Amino acid sequence: MTFDEVIGQQEAKERLMQMVKEDRLPHALMLCGPMGSGKMALATAFACQLLDNGTPSAKAMLQKLEHPDLHFTYPTIKLPSMSTDHKPVSDDFAKEWHEMISQTPYFTMDEWMKMMEGENQQAIITAGESDNLVRKLSLKSSQGGFKVSVIWLPERMNIECANKLLKLIEEPPQQTVFIMVSEEPDKLLETIRSRVQRIDIKRTNEADIRNALIERRGVSEEEAHRISRRANGNWLKALEELQVNSENELFLDLYIMLMRLAYQRKIKELRRWSEQLANMGREKQKRWLTYFLTMTRENFMYNFQQEELNYMTQKEEDFARNFARFVNEKNILPISDLANLAIRDIGQNANAKIVFFDLALQMIVLLLQK
Repeated sequence: MTFDEVIGQQEAKERLMQMVKEDRLPHALMLCGPMGSGKMALATAFACQLLDNGTPSAKAMLQKLEHPDLHFTYPTIKLPSMSTDHKPVSDDFAKEWHEMISQTPYFTMDEWMKMMEGENQQAIITAGESDNLVRKLSLKSSQGGFKVSVIWLPERMNIECANKLLKLIEEPPQQTVFIMVSEEPDKLLETIRSRVQRIDIKRTNEADIRNALIERRGVSEEEAHRISRRANGNWLKALEELQVNSENELFLDLYIMLMRLAYQRKIKELRRWSEQLANMGREKQKRWLTYFLTMTRENFMYNFQQEELNYMTQKEEDFARNFARFVNEKNILPISDLANLAIRDIGQNANAKIVFFDLALQMIVLLLQK
């Protein structure tokens, strides 16, 4: 993979290459930024750049992402077929990972969970992974150059794994470079954060997304303009917009249903609504709650009647036209706090039925505030 395959992010590309050119490459980097900004694409392309020694064999291996000195670490789950004392490691899902990242370095946790067939579990990086990484990186480079460890979502490490990785970063094997890719760096141990060089990746430029849609996906200029604006710097969101049966259609229907039932105070129906949400996988539940936050914000901004402030589809705007007045200065913050609390509770494996039913009941009260 090369930097040419990364959409936009020219500033980040130049900064990474400048480090190499000036011989000041740190042994541990952490690329941080919002979903869909291309962090994993940047990390993979940079890893390939570091490992490319110019030989045809190296280029061929890197093109297939099968270089022996390139190591990927990522969250995994425990399958029923695994023994009770087995700590899942990345190697257990190497085939699935290679299949996914070979198709595209732009993907979501939900897509990875589906690939592992574990939508209803919480994926983590276990202590077994850090032990495995120590073993791999202790070996000499097969090509005589760098050994690169790309760690996707290090914030999902359990505490035992994080402590072991900390020791590895403090005393790294010779010519080893760690490239972490994080969306929630604040969840990492402070001791790890203090030992890596952080590079913040911005949202992808709207023009870069528009051009990529036209050049890579054959989208018309008019459609590319609309989608790139809606994507708000998120290439994954742009791809989602291209899908006819987008998940957002379902999410919008659930949002509309909640608001209508809450306004009408239909408790029994709200209970059934909460059960429908509870039957989704936890990652999907968190995505819906994020959508809930976004739509609530969009409805609040709709009241100002300034088109440039809104990023809704036509169907979302059709609903906002009558509903937006119920989201105002008095309830916008309590509603946002309620959703953020639900995201936290779902992430901590709380009972989903209780979490969503409680949210629904509180919306009855909040929608009355004017």
